Amino acid sequence: MTSAQDSLPNSHIPTPLQLPDFDEDDAFDVGDDNLTDMPYVFSPDAIREEMSRNMPHPEETWGDNEKTASTGGFISDHNTSVSTLDIDAKGTPNFHPTSPPLGSESLDSSLSSNFSQISLSTPSGDRTPPEYPDLDDHEHPSHSARTPSPPPHDYNLRVPNSAPLPVTPLSAPVGETTSSLDRSRPSPPHSASASTSQTVPSLSLPEISSVPGRSQAGTGILLTEKDFGHRPHRSVGPSAFEKVRSKTRPTFLPPKPREEDEKHMADWQHMMKQSRIAAEKHRKALQERRLAREKAIDDTLHIWEKEILPDWRVVNRNAQLRKLWWRGIPTQLRAPLWEKAVGNELALSKDHYRTCLSRAKRALSSGVFPQASLDLMEQDISTTLPTIHLFHKETGPMYGDLKDMLCAWVVSRSDEGLGYTLGAAKIAAMLLINMPAQQSFVVMRNLLERHCLRSFFGGERSKDDVEAYYRIFDTMLADGMPKIYFNFKQHQISPSAYLPDWVVPLFLDHLPFEACARIWDVLLLEGDSFLYRAALGILAVLEPRLFFPDGRELLELLKGENKAAIEVAKREGRPLNGGKYEIYGVDEETLWERIESMNEWWKDSTWTRLIQRELPDL
Repeated sequence: MTSAQDSLPNSHIPTPLQLPDFDEDDAFDVGDDNLTDMPYVFSPDAIREEMSRNMPHPEETWGDNEKTASTGGFISDHNTSVSTLDIDAKGTPNFHPTSPPLGSESLDSSLSSNFSQISLSTPSGDRTPPEYPDLDDHEHPSHSARTPSPPPHDYNLRVPNSAPLPVTPLSAPVGETTSSLDRSRPSPPHSASASTSQTVPSLSLPEISSVPGRSQAGTGILLTEKDFGHRPHRSVGPSAFEKVRSKTRPTFLPPKPREEDEKHMADWQHMMKQSRIAAEKHRKALQERRLAREKAIDDTLHIWEKEILPDWRVVNRNAQLRKLWWRGIPTQLRAPLWEKAVGNELALSKDHYRTCLSRAKRALSSGVFPQASLDLMEQDISTTLPTIHLFHKETGPMYGDLKDMLCAWVVSRSDEGLGYTLGAAKIAAMLLINMPAQQSFVVMRNLLERHCLRSFFGGERSKDDVEAYYRIFDTMLADGMPKIYFNFKQHQISPSAYLPDWVVPLFLDHLPFEACARIWDVLLLEGDSFLYRAALGILAVLEPRLFFPDGRELLELLKGENKAAIEVAKREGRPLNGGKYEIYGVDEETLWERIESMNEWWKDSTWTRLIQRELPDL
């Protein structure tokens, strides 16, 4: 074996070491501490000497037609470069041998001709960061993301001088990586011109501490190389239609088959269609009844003009004429009959309105008119009968008349120390629609002087009277509708939570305009007792909706703000700017059916008895 190796003059296989013979028993002999007698010592100097002895001579270079350097048969792979790693952090040896190694000068001369030094140490000073070649025009190898990261040490990399090798960092800061990828990559070197020696400058690369890849913007986290393969489509979940299917099925039951679910969905759609058809038929029937009633009123117009208009008190003596009044006053006769039914107990003159209006205008011009009253007035007007658009601030033709009437009303109450009350704009607007401003003002003053309405418009001084009226309504509710009464008591809802919203604007905020006009016809005839009868009729219409397990939902319904009913009204295309209870299906015919059905238990004597008990001074 030794002779075969000697026959190869350019062989790079090292000569076998001649070590002294020793027994296993002598492995730890004291004499072994002296290693100077050993013929071969593994040290950096010995490695350098061995490499200088086996490396090719300087004159042996790569030819133009050669693809690889001559290796003397030691390396059989077709490598385009040879590199060695010097285990040194700064590019210079850290060991200091006592004597220079044998053949070190020849080793340095042979290495300098074929290798140049690249330092991979951490950059220091103001060294300009290197520019890396662009990789966008080349395919990304599939194993690039799995390349293991080298240990965090500094190396001195020696590469051949034959051609400069492009250095691509495995990871770099965000700014450097982004800028380097935007530059064009130089063309790769050709092996045919590899005989020209070039020296690669020393490059400083950042420390590698993770897998290769691009760094995430804004952080120091390194990401793996993006895979450009096909990305499978991911489902975004069930559709909007599937989300609402089978939601009413109990959780303890297994899911329905798709065929059964579709059958039930078709049945539900059929039932909803039939329900809409029935609701439309009911609406048309009510409309026909209203038109028939209006036609009957027009047919009896001669009776109104001949028997009732000359002396309206005749209805109190004639049951047929009283019943005729309850059906509604003809529109063209409402102004004179309302004025007569309300009366003029305050004995106001015809010039009273002009006097109060002139005082109000002087107060407005001088700036002494209460600003708080003006603010409440504007707020009240903005919500007054929005469906008829007569009192809109910008375009309403009757906005000025309404505001003048309200300012005059505030001045007329100033002598009593009373200000503006929300809800007065609704009453004034209803009167202005049916009669002139001067006549409306007198009717409004006398109407609000009735004890019940005066108590609700009287402010803090009439608080005790208002509480007495709450107790009266509670008693009548318990007598006529005990289920509703006990339901309200269970949720601790008193009449103060909903009754003022009905009484102060005289139902104009919650009922349709036609239903309010008919209620006003009877209210001006019957007096304050009909206020409570109409309020009880509203609760009778709402009774199927009043049994909520949550008191908050019950209050929302009483205020006309039930979310479910609003959504149904939107879906059916019904307007939402009318009476608040229109979304519950409360109309004139339905409400009047409930009011007339109270004849079985309603007694005026009960109202009189309760007034005498709660308000003995009246």
